[in-house]
Amino acid sequence: MKRPPVRALVTAAALAAGVLLAGCNGEQLSPSSKANRPIPDKLLAEIEAKNMDKGSPMLVRLFKQEAELEVWKQDRNGKYALLKTYPICRWSGDLGPKVKEGDRQAPEGFYSITPAQMNPNSGYYLSFNMGYPNAYDRAWGRTGSQLMVHGDCSSRGCYAMTDEQISEIYALGRESFFGGQNAFQVQAYPFRMTAQNMARHRNNPNMPFWKMIKEGNDHFEVTKQEPKVDFCEKKYVFDAEKPAGSTRPLAFNASAQCPAYQVSPEIAEAVQDKQRQDELKTAQLISRGTAMARSRAGIDGGMHPIFASKLPEGDAAIDRDVTDYAIASNGPAPGTVPAHATIPRAPEGAPSSFSFTSPGSNSEPMVAVTSTTMPAGTASANASAANSSEGFFSKLSRSVGLRGSEPAPAPAPAPVTTATKAKAKSPAPSKTARSAPPRVIPLERQQAQAQPQQAKPAGPATAPAAAAPAPSHPQSLAGAQPAVPANSFDSRWSTVR
Repeated sequence: MKRPPVRALVTAAALAAGVLLAGCNGEQLSPSSKANRPIPDKLLAEIEAKNMDKGSPMLVRLFKQEAELEVWKQDRNGKYALLKTYPICRWSGDLGPKVKEGDRQAPEGFYSITPAQMNPNSGYYLSFNMGYPNAYDRAWGRTGSQLMVHGDCSSRGCYAMTDEQISEIYALGRESFFGGQNAFQVQAYPFRMTAQNMARHRNNPNMPFWKMIKEGNDHFEVTKQEPKVDFCEKKYVFDAEKPAGSTRPLAFNASAQCPAYQVSPEIAEAVQDKQRQDELKTAQLISRGTAMARSRAGIDGGMHPIFASKLPEGDAAIDRDVTDYAIASNGPAPGTVPAHATIPRAPEGAPSSFSFTSPGSNSEPMVAVTSTTMPAGTASANASAANSSEGFFSKLSRSVGLRGSEPAPAPAPAPVTTATKAKAKSPAPSKTARSAPPRVIPLERQQAQAQPQQAKPAGPATAPAAAAPAPSHPQSLAGAQPAVPANSFDSRWSTVR
């Protein structure tokens, strides 16, 4: 009498369990749901062509200055390889880490993304939470929440893609989880960690932090494996292992002293060799006149040129100083840019985003970091950088014999004559002439414009140095900016100015 009801209950329980299990099976989920859309066939073909599996582990790298997102996947040989680069539609804030809630800064550092951080019901189409603040951020008292990579091309401290792009990235992450990956790593950088970029940003007050996360970048680039990330003494530690002969597991605490650990000698040697080469290249670039990066003061975030060029007046927002884009700006935009998308621009009354600081100035933008949130030793390093235009790499270049023993003193201002004042005065434009469209002045001309104009004395030169010819500079490396005469802008473009 009791067997049929019991059998019915068992059958019902089995069906319920089957429904629950089906919910964890990506192949059984509704294809109409945006969070469960399959990876496009073209991308699946690229995965196969690169000797990867759909469910193999993935890793994401973000670069603010270039506004590009890279997706890497593990191939069948166990190494990570670049699968695809996506242009970022919008990011907000400035170069530098996020410090506090409301500063509009997109995070920089290393973050781990678990399935619980994937949001299929995001108000920005789809998203995943970056996990800010991590243990390092919390150790420095940094605040902020809900920092995402999402769609909708709109950012307030996030990395925003188009809806079509985030759909692909979300699907790649979902399939990696289904393939057995517990969490994928996100590495967020201010720019590609090249010698050229380190030279251009050499006096930025965030440089100590950037050097620290560059070490993690170097670990990844020399091993093509996801670096193991730990935190101690309020700093990042990469690929730490137990010392030889130790039986106790390593215990890391972001705010406590580091335990005794070692890095595999093979990895440590490869990383040190890469760092030595990068530092030497950086010193060479500085000694050969590589200009410092422009000031971004007042500019809110950035946008990849492939999107900016498609928006009204977007050409004016393209960073002409960036030359290492992986994606050309003359192709079709990958996805729909919504009507509410805005280009990064300076606030009303602020200097133009294309104005350069003179090579000797210290007006690099800096994050509002208080003494309670600044890494140890950073305050003194920043004070030194603020009092002298010569940065760390400039000193390094002299130590390896690439520059003179001391930086050249600034030339004394020449007397201004009446003829000089007349020459500097620009002719008034005709009232009937139409206003010309905004121009983007090439980098070398802007650099010349930023240099102080030296007027010729009325009488003969009194100092021997005034009659000496300008020293010739050695051949520049690829990407280094050539030296330009200080009067080249006035001689050719005085009317425009």
